[in-house]
Amino acid sequence: MSVGSTTAAATGTLSKDEQRLAELGYKQELRRGWSSFSNFAISFSIISVLAGCFTTYGQALNNGGPIAISIAWPVISCLILCVAFSMSELASAMPTSGGIYYWASKLGGPGWGWFTGWFNLIGLVAVVASVVYVSAVFLTLLLGFMNVDFIFNFASSNGHYLAHVEFAMFAVILIVHGLINVFSSHLVSLFTNVSVWWHVLGVAVIVAILIFGPAHHASFSTVFGHTINNSGFGHGMFWWYVLPLGFLLTMYTITGYDASAHISEETHGADESAPKGVWRSVFYSAVIGWIVLLAITFAFQKSKEHAILTTATGYPAIAIFQSALSSTALKVVILISTVGQLFCGMACVTSGSRMTFAFSRDGAIPGHNLWRRLGKNRTPTWSVVFVVVFAFIITIPAYFPNSANVPVAFLAVTSISVIGLYIAYVIPTYLRWRMGDRFVTGPWTLGAKYKWVNMIAVVWVLVCVVIFSLPFSPGGVPWNSAFSLNAVNYALPVTLAVIVGVSVWYAVSAKNWFKGPIRTIEEPDAAPIPHGIGAAP
Repeated sequence: MSVGSTTAAATGTLSKDEQRLAELGYKQELRRGWSSFSNFAISFSIISVLAGCFTTYGQALNNGGPIAISIAWPVISCLILCVAFSMSELASAMPTSGGIYYWASKLGGPGWGWFTGWFNLIGLVAVVASVVYVSAVFLTLLLGFMNVDFIFNFASSNGHYLAHVEFAMFAVILIVHGLINVFSSHLVSLFTNVSVWWHVLGVAVIVAILIFGPAHHASFSTVFGHTINNSGFGHGMFWWYVLPLGFLLTMYTITGYDASAHISEETHGADESAPKGVWRSVFYSAVIGWIVLLAITFAFQKSKEHAILTTATGYPAIAIFQSALSSTALKVVILISTVGQLFCGMACVTSGSRMTFAFSRDGAIPGHNLWRRLGKNRTPTWSVVFVVVFAFIITIPAYFPNSANVPVAFLAVTSISVIGLYIAYVIPTYLRWRMGDRFVTGPWTLGAKYKWVNMIAVVWVLVCVVIFSLPFSPGGVPWNSAFSLNAVNYALPVTLAVIVGVSVWYAVSAKNWFKGPIRTIEEPDAAPIPHGIGAAP
């Protein structure tokens, strides 16, 4: 228990953070021991430029080429900042673990909260699945480069065998992340703090290696002007279809920053720390990520383009390193990236479990009495189990790779995470915009700028939802002669299933019993929530 909580318990009064939480309807259950830096650190760790920039680099290189990386990244980062700024204002006004779901419920009513909560939860589970799975892939590659042959042959050239090894590694890592989250919130906080410095220093080392390691570098015109269409779609579709598919690199990498809101109930000074954690994690990740992406792209050689794109099996960044670096330098780069991804996966489980706890606390998830139960150390033990189990389930298709060993399942899961999370991000953003000046802000506010910042965020996300639901290759188009189930982007059917499922569930049953956030505290010194926050427009 934190010092502030101990003092409050002894005197019978509430600390500032506990008072604000009580005003929002909740008693202090989780341990409030996270600093402002730790709050920023968890979102920064989940964004993890050492994860997304390396693992989805190929999505942009194959669908757009260098321009989808060098030019699209900063442009899209600015659009994402509009989403982050919008969320920061809401996090300051309503700092709860439910975060996005709570905001939508208070601004629009139980129905809005219901849909937001389910999209947020599904997106967070998908993020856990994708991050942990790809960390298993990179760890397997690293062990293969080091010629490790223990239990598994990590250096095997059999694609199907390696897919099974990677899936086994994925399961092990997932269990380890779950155990860390169950037994020590303090350890998670410590690891996220270390993760920030690992990412900063790791990126510096990688950039230095990519500057001094390669014998030759790509020209400025190649990095900022070269286009590639390796999607299989016609070149006439490049600008309006193929290139947008490459935007997944930026959108997937810079996501998960709602973690700063979900950790609000465990953070000191949450009404200021959480909003700063949200937007700062996006800003610094965008800058650092662009630097590392440029370093990778300058190491890309047009003369080796064909070999890189045909031998990369879904991860061209690895092929670029192999073509440009010595064996030792290659191992160092992969090691730094892999450790960063492991930090990221652990933080993702933390964020997902807090959302599960908050949503269960309000009775929205079947079996909610179990999922909201806390362990002896005041961590949501069963919510962690929930996230880990379902992350494992939705990644099962990765056990069955397609004939080209392209990680279509991974790309589909990344699309699901982006679609689910960003829909959840902009629902309360739209509702805040709709409420206008009646919205009662917290200490961190956009002022009048919310009018255009909110709208940019909403429109951009709607465009992305359409883009990332589309087939990644002609083999995923149902009416194409080369159609194969292994090439299907199942983000679309999953998204539609979620929309239909939660809609029918709400109309038939949930609207009769789900009333949104349930007050768990009735303290005499807990003032009512200001009218503007909770009022439906």
